[in-house]
Amino acid sequence: MYDHIIPPMDRTLGALSAILAKAEAHCDARAVKPEALLTFRLYPDMFPFTRQVQLACDFAARAAARLAGAEPKGFPDTEVTFAELKARIAAVRAYMAEFPASAYEAAATRPVTIKLRGEDMTMPGAQYLTMYSLPQFHFHAATAYNILRHNGVEVGKRDFMGAA
Repeated sequence: MYDHIIPPMDRTLGALSAILAKAEAHCDARAVKPEALLTFRLYPDMFPFTRQVQLACDFAARAAARLAGAEPKGFPDTEVTFAELKARIAAVRAYMAEFPASAYEAAATRPVTIKLRGEDMTMPGAQYLTMYSLPQFHFHAATAYNILRHNGVEVGKRDFMGAA
């Protein structure tokens, strides 16, 4: 399970950090106020860019902890700049790296309980990962990417994938 959790989420978080740097450079080069991107939403009922990044981080950190059998660490949602978002990503990646591969040996069958709409829901770790955490994580990472792309930041699929 470790191979299905930590390396792919870490790679996507690294890619997300790299596209944040491109977004910041885009703002500098075009005299765009960073807040224009940081607060942008694709649609009025969707979260803004900053929240999309925070949520991608949260789903990665929580999956890493829960599937390792640990209580997830909380990360306060205080970021308002590209630098602060990059620092959050770095903190989450470091947190995830604290869990050794051996912590995930029973992760597929380990019961995971989460709150959904105020109700406790328990499922085996494999189901939690594949049907909840990974889709949520990738949704928010992709939405953050799409906000930047929509606003003219020169990023492509290779940037999202973290390809060298």
